[in-house]
Amino acid sequence: MRVFTFDTTLRDGTQGESVSFSVDDKLLIAAKLDELGIDYIEGGWPGSNPKDKAFFERAKDLSLKNARLTAFGATRFAKNAVDKDPNVAGLLQAETPVVAIFGKTWDFHVRRALGITEDENLRLIFDTVSYLKAHGREVVYDAEHFFDGYNSNPDYALRTLQAARDAGADVLCLCDTNGGTLPVQLAETVAAVRSRFDGVLGIHCHNDSELAVANTLVAVEAGVTHVQGCINGYGERCGNANLCSILANLELKLGHTTIGPENLKNLTNVARFVAEVANLPMRRDQAFVGSSAFAHKGGIHVSAVMKDSATYEHVAPESVGNRQRVLLSDLSGRGNVAYKLKQLGFKESLNDAAGREILQRIKQMEHQGYDFEASEGTFELLMREAAHPGFNPFEVVRYEVSTKLQNGTDETTTTASVTLKVGEAVHSSTATGQGPVHALDICLRQCLASIYPAITSVRLTDYKVRVLGARGGTESKVRVLVEWTDHTRSWATVGISDNVIDASWRALVDALRLELMRLLEKDGPSKIAVRDYSWAV
Repeated sequence: MRVFTFDTTLRDGTQGESVSFSVDDKLLIAAKLDELGIDYIEGGWPGSNPKDKAFFERAKDLSLKNARLTAFGATRFAKNAVDKDPNVAGLLQAETPVVAIFGKTWDFHVRRALGITEDENLRLIFDTVSYLKAHGREVVYDAEHFFDGYNSNPDYALRTLQAARDAGADVLCLCDTNGGTLPVQLAETVAAVRSRFDGVLGIHCHNDSELAVANTLVAVEAGVTHVQGCINGYGERCGNANLCSILANLELKLGHTTIGPENLKNLTNVARFVAEVANLPMRRDQAFVGSSAFAHKGGIHVSAVMKDSATYEHVAPESVGNRQRVLLSDLSGRGNVAYKLKQLGFKESLNDAAGREILQRIKQMEHQGYDFEASEGTFELLMREAAHPGFNPFEVVRYEVSTKLQNGTDETTTTASVTLKVGEAVHSSTATGQGPVHALDICLRQCLASIYPAITSVRLTDYKVRVLGARGGTESKVRVLVEWTDHTRSWATVGISDNVIDASWRALVDALRLELMRLLEKDGPSKIAVRDYSWAV
């Protein structure tokens, strides 16, 4: 069955805490949603704020290939004639082919929120929908609080839908606005509405009971063919139905057609893009698109997955654009290490004995506080050192770092000095940076750049510190995670110490040592080392 998709990330999604998009952000996301194959993109409420009004003005230049841009608003105010209502006028001025308006369905809301009679509310719905239809718009009617209204007064709730349908609404969308309806009750209600109304029925669920996706799926099974939601489940309070999970389940589990299997392969990319634009961390455990969705940690699980991924994966990761990952920890078995050896291309160069030795080392390091799940770069370094025990790109002779308060100011100056040994040559550097980690990073690069020129392309992108064993307070061990990129790939390394500077230094050194080991694999030691023993700083 064909199920139409309606994305409201740019409207209802922005009502979520910490979610805020600029006009440029919204234009970028709209283009991505269109590429994904979404049918409707709800861009905002042009009558409510200048930002949304500006978005619709600039969105006129978008060349959407799949989606129909939609403006959102409400039924007219009771005191206004529909042709004099400023919010309704704003919907027409947005010049979108589709308009979504919400109206009151719950008699409790009609009396308490609007302060009008039930019959007056029916006229608001009819007048607004018919006016928009007369101006050539496709109209999606959102029946706000429909399930609460139906539970309270089913006859009146159905009469509000009838008013919208009589006025020409193209879609009747049933909204679980408070997010409190359970799937069994929701399915029964949708079935009752389906038996009463022909045409397109929609569903719009909130996640206050952690059931928004489940409710959306049972609504489709009960006859709904229009689903609304937000990428990553953003939205008010506990969020909206997560459109990523809805799309994947409808396509892969229930056999319905939404954006199509080819577009579905881009789902993970779009989910992470929207999270990046929103400047919010992507939930690692998010179904289908999270980085942990197909990650395996237990040794028994990994052993089975290596034989057949279907043993512990409900769908193929590639079907949603994600990938399989194997994590390393003190729970790892030989299968975890074997998987990573194969992934990194060391399966042939390291024998079973070496694999067992690496596994034991990983477990010991995890016990000390190392985290290989978040720092696969550190694991890769262990592999490469085991495969090339004779190659050591540099040795650390000494390092120092000091921070001083500038006289008469609140500002500080941090200076670091580093001495490395490469072969028989000693290289030293002193540098001032914005804090100790930055200063040490500069010194490391200055010591290595003339010997290994390719190291200059590596840059630090993130730095995180976690205290291990909080009871020890400032005496506790710390774990420092440093993320890097060489503009083609990213990796993370970790350092552990009871001194945060020392932990940072260990993570810095391992990151650059790893990159040099990679260069060894690619070019050989004779090509990556340009010996210039007369150079020093």
